[in-house]
Amino acid sequence: MCGRFTRYLSWSEIHRLYRLMATAEGAGRNTEARYNIAPTQNVDFITAGDDGNHKLREGRWWLVPWWAKEMPKAAMFNARIETVATSGAFKDAFKSKRCLIPADGFYEWTISPADKGRDPWHIFQPGHAPFSFAGLWAHNDKLDVTSCTIITEPAGATMKQLHDRQPVILDPAYYDAWLTPQTPVADLPDILAHDIDNDLQFHQVSRDVNASVKNKQRNDAPHFIQPVELFSNPL
Repeated sequence: MCGRFTRYLSWSEIHRLYRLMATAEGAGRNTEARYNIAPTQNVDFITAGDDGNHKLREGRWWLVPWWAKEMPKAAMFNARIETVATSGAFKDAFKSKRCLIPADGFYEWTISPADKGRDPWHIFQPGHAPFSFAGLWAHNDKLDVTSCTIITEPAGATMKQLHDRQPVILDPAYYDAWLTPQTPVADLPDILAHDIDNDLQFHQVSRDVNASVKNKQRNDAPHFIQPVELFSNPL
């Protein structure tokens, strides 16, 4: 699964991943580093643009299908790759409303054998390079809400050390094929198979990450991504 992620690199750095018009898509964006993005919070995501480039959108990280009459209570921040094409909640978006969600890391938890507490781990690419989660998006006219979700898959070799699932981190070579609404649904499983999870790295971080998202000041801080040894024993 993917229940928290980070986007601490500046928008200008992540901007290089996509074909965005700097003046139209970058001006006035909130570039504040985010170290603990949680479900239901607003996030940036990328869709296909009308001019062959990419379009930047913003929406709630918790998919609200176009047909929903009320905000979903079931967890809709992840969509399982095994059922995304057939699930009533996700199949329409899977057909034509696919997106990329910029990130540079995410969190997973293990249970401590010492005190049975939840130990968070920060997972990232070498050099903390930015990447994109494969996702879906929707706009619900009745509720006037734009939203998105992250597709997850069985864990690869690295992530199996922490959890049995992980988000799909898409190979940039397949961005256009994924985003293009006209891409045949039959081709999508093969596109999603081109992830870049082989180089993932991780380290344990402070349990401060576990704080309730209601306490925004405490729950989003730079030290969240530092190895727990460095945070506990600063030089």
